[in-house]
Amino acid sequence: MNLVRTAMLLAFLTALFMAVGFLIGGKGGMMIALVVAAATNLFSYWNADKMVLSMYGAKEVDERSAPEYYGIVRDLAARAGLPMPRVYVINSDQPNAFATGRNPQNAAVAASTGLLHALSYEEVAGVMAHELAHVQNRDTLTMTITATIAGAISMLANFAMFFGGNRENNNNPLGFIGVLIAMIVAPFAAMLVQMAISRTREYSADRRGAEICGNPLWLSSALRKIAVAAGRIPNEEAEHNPATAHMFIINPLSGARMDNLFSTHPDTGNRIAALEAMAADMRQTAQPQPSTRPAEAAKAGRKSRSVPPTGWGRGGSEPPKGPWS
Repeated sequence: MNLVRTAMLLAFLTALFMAVGFLIGGKGGMMIALVVAAATNLFSYWNADKMVLSMYGAKEVDERSAPEYYGIVRDLAARAGLPMPRVYVINSDQPNAFATGRNPQNAAVAASTGLLHALSYEEVAGVMAHELAHVQNRDTLTMTITATIAGAISMLANFAMFFGGNRENNNNPLGFIGVLIAMIVAPFAAMLVQMAISRTREYSADRRGAEICGNPLWLSSALRKIAVAAGRIPNEEAEHNPATAHMFIINPLSGARMDNLFSTHPDTGNRIAALEAMAADMRQTAQPQPSTRPAEAAKAGRKSRSVPPTGWGRGGSEPPKGPWS
């Protein structure tokens, strides 16, 4: 189903790219746009993840440079039955995170320094479990290719005036009006593409992420904190590349509150409510049933961490405040 969705999305993006080319340069512009779109599709399949990571200046880390953050991802990936993804850090004060890559074998996860400093150890685990859920659900291919091609469409529109506005032998059947239409429509291209990706994937990733980390409240608490901070702290790279907004766990754009109709993410309050309901169901299911064996009942009711040991609670203490501590 993901393969069909990706194919449909690519077809839509290619048609949109060709339409903008036609409005700028007529049939010749459309054919050029078709060739460029085909090349972009092929290139983005293999390299879009590297491009997105480069856009945000992401730096790869390992067990030595970020042992606790890396350990969280490693243990969650093992719990989910996924190959170990590449792990990156983005130097941004806005707490946020995303996943990218064409498949689980070539996946990468990235978290901002703002997220790693602001969230507790368990909240970071909830966020990274959500991102690994996107990897497991194979959402990352669609998300990454969308970001790349939508950015190319917006770039084509930005050059519309230069290529289509003033030519003696203009093949554009609509002339300057066609260029103007392209310039007006193209800024909405990224929005349309983001809408093409179902917002239900976020609910699905929330649910699967909660299953991976073992506690939905870790993620719900993280979402609450990220949503508040994202509204106050700008993400300059995201503002310059709005077509990538749908990749983040929370909309990184400063205008997020104004786009309920066109939002790439579900309402955060609804996501939190769904996770809290899931936690309530898990608590009810986990309650020990009456047993004639008291020892077994006591064992069933004993609490344990859901993420495999990573040095948390050393000496019986609580997890440290942020993976950099």
